[in-house]
Amino acid sequence: MSSQRLVFVTGNKNKLREVKAILESAPGFTIESQSFDIPELQGTTQEVSRAKCRQAAELIGGPCITEDTALCFKALDDLPGPYIKDFLTKLGNEGLFKLLSGFEDKGATALCTFAYSAGPGTEPILFEGRTEGRIVPPRGPPNFGWNPIFEAEDNGKTFAEMSEDEKNAISHRYRALVKLRAHLEGLSHS
Repeated sequence: MSSQRLVFVTGNKNKLREVKAILESAPGFTIESQSFDIPELQGTTQEVSRAKCRQAAELIGGPCITEDTALCFKALDDLPGPYIKDFLTKLGNEGLFKLLSGFEDKGATALCTFAYSAGPGTEPILFEGRTEGRIVPPRGPPNFGWNPIFEAEDNGKTFAEMSEDEKNAISHRYRALVKLRAHLEGLSHS
């Protein structure tokens, strides 16, 4: 079976490493990356994901995948959601944790949406993965986004405190990629 080449549009080396580890573990996939400055749109995670993937497919001129991550605080009616990158840049992990200081509910959902486009002019297909957890004071290495403040699934560890294998087994990204991989495998068998 020949390997299916897929372009993941990202400039984030940590995301690329995780995607390669999860998708390339199944035979038949080779992931390459390209980075483009695609404007972030306002809207729901689904609207943002579709728009980003459409633009990426046009720029690449072929099939691609894009990813959008949201961190949804239950007490804030799912904000910051798809705007987590900007919130994290402005507030840092400590500031994100402090956003919930006046709220009893520290529950949060990590949401990952992968969008796949078969190429320019095709409507992207979305694959979502969710991991439930709660927001805690920062713990663990601060080298990958908001991982130090997200304690996943009541296991007592933040994503930052987990090994790569531990995180990849339960993460929102893993759960979305499993769905994407099943779709791509179905395409390669048709």
